[in-house]
Amino acid sequence: MSIRLDENNYGKQRLRLLRLSRRDGWHHIKELTLGIRFEGDFESAHSKGDNRKILPTDTMKNTVYALARQHPIKTAESFCLHLADHFLARNPQTSRVRIDAVETLWTRLPIGDKSHAYTFTGASAERRIASVDATRNEKIIHAGIEGLVVLKATQSAFEGFLRDEYTTLKEARNRILATVISARWLYRDAEPQSDAIWNEVRQTMLETFADHDSQSLQHTLYAMGEAVLHKFGRIREIRLSLPNKHYNLVDLSTFKLDNPDAVFLPTDEPHGLIEATLRKD
Repeated sequence: MSIRLDENNYGKQRLRLLRLSRRDGWHHIKELTLGIRFEGDFESAHSKGDNRKILPTDTMKNTVYALARQHPIKTAESFCLHLADHFLARNPQTSRVRIDAVETLWTRLPIGDKSHAYTFTGASAERRIASVDATRNEKIIHAGIEGLVVLKATQSAFEGFLRDEYTTLKEARNRILATVISARWLYRDAEPQSDAIWNEVRQTMLETFADHDSQSLQHTLYAMGEAVLHKFGRIREIRLSLPNKHYNLVDLSTFKLDNPDAVFLPTDEPHGLIEATLRKD
């Protein structure tokens, strides 16, 4: 019986970084949590204990901070590209580098009608995400968002669904629709994208969610993805993951009270999960 090493990778995860830069009296911050993975010719390390082709993960960590000092972080994607290029250029035994980034979002503190030059407030659980999958012949850039909580109180229905002997759900013509948007989109090229484009994609998804006459969360997911692909020529596919956060009407009949869609019980578990990828032909 022969045994061979199959898919394998190694790297460093949960690398925390805040990059502060100063321009014209204004302070700018980028806070990232990074993950690094190497794939390549590492069979001898696994089978023979020979570490001559293994770049220590501690070196990967040090490289992140050194490059952050040398290169201002314009976007999460651009910094991921810097890291991938650096590692591929110096490690011939490595055939593929994957860099993942999650950006913690900060907003300038408003003071009257102005934004403060150096004080920020934290956003909610919302995060910007980016990844670069790079070989010496190809680079693939994904961007995205996680943890964007949205709710609309009307213009949402769920009717005409399949029923069997275990179905108890009632049809709803006017219901609360709430979800937490997670989206990843793929760019056609490996050019770094600006913060403005990311913000425009985010706004497009939010406006579509708000204005769409929803017949289901599937229906709204498709409308959001379709709007992004129509508007942005450089995006060739988008994947959306939308949990269906339920708000159940409370039965107040015990107290001889009606409840005309006024009092609801928010529930987190269990919840539905709707996921799909939309691509341009």
